[in-house]
Amino acid sequence: MRMVSGFLSGLSLVLALYAPARAATPDTVDFAALTWTEIHDAIHGGDTTIIIPVGGTEQSGPYIAVGKHDARAMILARRIARDAGHAIVAPVVAYVPEGGTSPRTSHMRFPGTISITPATFRALLSDAAESFRVQGFRRVVLIGDHGGYQKDLRAVADTLNHRWQGQGAHVLYVADYYDVVPGAYSTWLRQHGHAAEVGMHADLSDTSLMLALDPALVRTQALRAAPLPTPAQGVYGGDPRQASAALGQVGANMQVAAAVAAMQHDPTGQNPH
Repeated sequence: MRMVSGFLSGLSLVLALYAPARAATPDTVDFAALTWTEIHDAIHGGDTTIIIPVGGTEQSGPYIAVGKHDARAMILARRIARDAGHAIVAPVVAYVPEGGTSPRTSHMRFPGTISITPATFRALLSDAAESFRVQGFRRVVLIGDHGGYQKDLRAVADTLNHRWQGQGAHVLYVADYYDVVPGAYSTWLRQHGHAAEVGMHADLSDTSLMLALDPALVRTQALRAAPLPTPAQGVYGGDPRQASAALGQVGANMQVAAAVAAMQHDPTGQNPH
């Protein structure tokens, strides 16, 4: 009996020495930076909200890189996840409706834009959300950094919420995340002496947000020396030349605050913690 006990003790020691060590979970909210076991543990530990940041690849004039929306959506989604708590951020959706290809319309008139059909876009988001639901996420949050597909985000949320009734999961479409840019943020800029510089695309607000969040994507030196950009160059109104990170940080803070508030006051009445 003593020999058996000694053998088992020795076997336990060997297994402990050679078993793969369980690494500490990294300090990240990025789904793609976690292992499947870390995601499993996070869900079972209460991180049951997944944020899908939707960006888009489009021309933004001569002075902002075409990955503008992707970078902003991802950076802000991380801030939102940390401020809201118990949330993980999915990989950014970079392929979105941006105009027709035959004939070429909207941003597709310029090189640097990638467009998919609204039907494809809705199907992509629906399938991704379903993937998260079956893993155990109880709430899928949709935030979109571009105005053209906001109606599609709302439609996906409505469709899935109807389909998921009784399954313990729901979708929250956060309209306020985008609406604050043409709304409260543009109003703030106008009230602080920048009325003539606010336009609709690649303007002061667009460029300032980019400078605040990822200045490497702005060709600042060329912008400062440029004449007033025109719609033919992909800048629709306003004047981006006086953009600054300080101005952009105001808008970024507004977007984060709006999204966190929407998550904290989830109208579905299901606010996972």
